[in-house]
Amino acid sequence: MTTYWCEHAVVDGVVVDGVIVEVADGAITSVRSDEPPGAAVRLAGLTLPGFANCHSHAFHRALRTRTQQGNGSFWTWREQMYALAARLEPDTYYALARAVYQEMAAAGFTSVGEFHYVHHSSDGSPYDDANAMGSAMIAAARDAGIRIALLDTCYLASGIGTAPEGVQRRFSDRDAEGWQDRVEKLTSQPDKAVVIGAAIHSVRAVPRQALSVVAAWAQATDRPLHVHLSEQVAENDACRSAYGRTPTELLSDAGVLGPMSSAVHATHLTEHDIALLGGFSTRACFCPTTERDLGDGIGPSLALQAAGSLLTLGSDSHAVIDPFEEMRAVELDERLASQLRGRWSAAQLLAAGTSTGHASLGFADAGRIAPGARADLVTLDLATPRTAGGGSSLENVVFAATSADVVHVVCDGRVVATRDDHNSIGNELESAVAKAWGDG
Repeated sequence: MTTYWCEHAVVDGVVVDGVIVEVADGAITSVRSDEPPGAAVRLAGLTLPGFANCHSHAFHRALRTRTQQGNGSFWTWREQMYALAARLEPDTYYALARAVYQEMAAAGFTSVGEFHYVHHSSDGSPYDDANAMGSAMIAAARDAGIRIALLDTCYLASGIGTAPEGVQRRFSDRDAEGWQDRVEKLTSQPDKAVVIGAAIHSVRAVPRQALSVVAAWAQATDRPLHVHLSEQVAENDACRSAYGRTPTELLSDAGVLGPMSSAVHATHLTEHDIALLGGFSTRACFCPTTERDLGDGIGPSLALQAAGSLLTLGSDSHAVIDPFEEMRAVELDERLASQLRGRWSAAQLLAAGTSTGHASLGFADAGRIAPGARADLVTLDLATPRTAGGGSSLENVVFAATSADVVHVVCDGRVVATRDDHNSIGNELESAVAKAWGDG
């Protein structure tokens, strides 16, 4: 057993001073307020539950800064992303993902939802191990020390009614049954730090009938099911033209929506779309740093929450990996859209980044400092140039702190990152990004 004494800790959504947290076998066994026992590991600062990164494309991390030159749109950015995807192999993807997941751990993320769609070799043929790329992602997360929900993604078309072309052939299993046959080979993972879930890339990339196949498989096995939804106006226009329905309405018709489903981005929605997502208790995963980087727009986070679609957060393309930036961006985007302040409270945003997010990935016992919960503890330094003067308030966490203020991270009872690791993680990222581009 390990005993931690937290100078301040968030317990049941409020800050408590002088908290003893006892940990055994990766779980919290006791939480109480008391003076520090002599044998305790002292955590100075404010200790939070671990964060959940609910939407990740690990290889996009190698695009950081390279896509910031010149003008363009989401669609021109996508061409640069495809150029990188064409280069990946299991060994280079493992090295890159491990470094990215270490960056996440150092930022305070203890679970990641990897929206994984680079399945096959460069010509589209399966590897000898059909899940070589997915297995590389699982190994990378394990070696970085964080949990992973591998959201194995069905991707069958380049657009509605058109076959995959170019690098997209790496993504496609040809049909939904082929996707199901392959992903079922992954589901025997014995590790409690691994969840195998499903994902639908988008209504552009998965035909109507195939949507139902993926949804039925995920629901029959009670697994997370995530889908890119209405990120771009062009997606909505194409869907209406082909099906006479919005993407949300099409997903509803196909049985995709439900409490274990997450709509990623959910940016350009009608009032009826919002009512459908809320009525099915589908979660809405916002990725504000990516959505602003790509010029996607500002999604209706408050309207979705009011309708019953709870908010989760992800860093998606990893333009930034920082849970604090994602949390405050939701509120700051709402201020820009509404010209009003205080739309989201710090407590609401912290819940979105922790307990609600972990549950959406299949780790419902994570995201709380409470007996029986997974032992995830993220400690912030309250005396940095950013946090000094803000005290141990939740507002200091959400509106001032950054990932650079994280000094100690425990995941499932193991220390997985400290402030001393930052330089070595940076060096590993430098090497992995260069190799992913063929420069190393």
